[in-house]
Amino acid sequence: MLADPSVGVHELTERLGQDENHIRGTLDSLVELALLRPSRERSGGLYPVPLVAGMQLLVRRQEEELAASRDAVAAGRAAEADREPAERLIGLDAVQVGLEQLASGAMVEVLSMVPGSTIHPAALKASESADDDLASRVRVRVLYHSTVRQDATTIAYGRWMAERGSEVRLSPSVTRRLLIVDGKTAVVPIKPKETSVGALCVREPGLIDQLTALFELIWTDAVPLGMPSASESGAGLSPTDRHLLRLLADGLTDDVAAKRLGISARTVRRIMADLMDRLGAESRFEAGVEAARRGWL
Repeated sequence: MLADPSVGVHELTERLGQDENHIRGTLDSLVELALLRPSRERSGGLYPVPLVAGMQLLVRRQEEELAASRDAVAAGRAAEADREPAERLIGLDAVQVGLEQLASGAMVEVLSMVPGSTIHPAALKASESADDDLASRVRVRVLYHSTVRQDATTIAYGRWMAERGSEVRLSPSVTRRLLIVDGKTAVVPIKPKETSVGALCVREPGLIDQLTALFELIWTDAVPLGMPSASESGAGLSPTDRHLLRLLADGLTDDVAAKRLGISARTVRRIMADLMDRLGAESRFEAGVEAARRGWL
């Protein structure tokens, strides 16, 4: 029709070798898409919208549909906020669905505590896609129990997460499973020693505040993944401080040092800024000189 705007149903049927009803149905669809319009010159005739204009119309329609979808998601989140302050998720399947919904709606930060000396490889594999997506959108901080040092698979996964921007630390105080999303929703097991029973999803601000405070308390004393435990290091600087100084003194960049330590580059910059302040240095070169003078390297 773009090549010959004057063609009608009869001509289209002959040229395309298709059933007339099929041709009319296709024309109706094109009219609905606003790609065909009633002709003012030929009574009952149709004329096609130019190709570029037609593509613009289709793109605009898709944008409107996307905006409507976003509004629906926003409405869903608003409804979620008005739900009961606590919800029981019974069974592993219900827990999995609940966790996926929370993760997909995360906007700011996800905090997680994972107890145990090992995590099954299948569970890590199942979490890979969601963890990758989370790390690309929000800040992610994960606490593992210190005994995972002995599990090569879990440690490798932790390093993989750190490479994607997540922050991973180890602590002997991680004895309970906990997930906190955006400081608004927390998920804890109904029975800590029987996680298959289900989980409790809570939204009570006072309780969330207490759980977040607990996480932060453990996080402060936890050891970044890749660093020796406090019992394995000497007095003075923390293991993270000392190792970072050595890596940077060897000429490694923030990104490479972060990967070696199993932490994010942002954390490396924060630690280095603190070290420079403690050393009274205004540049990293000056900090290196002063650290060497003090015997920190």
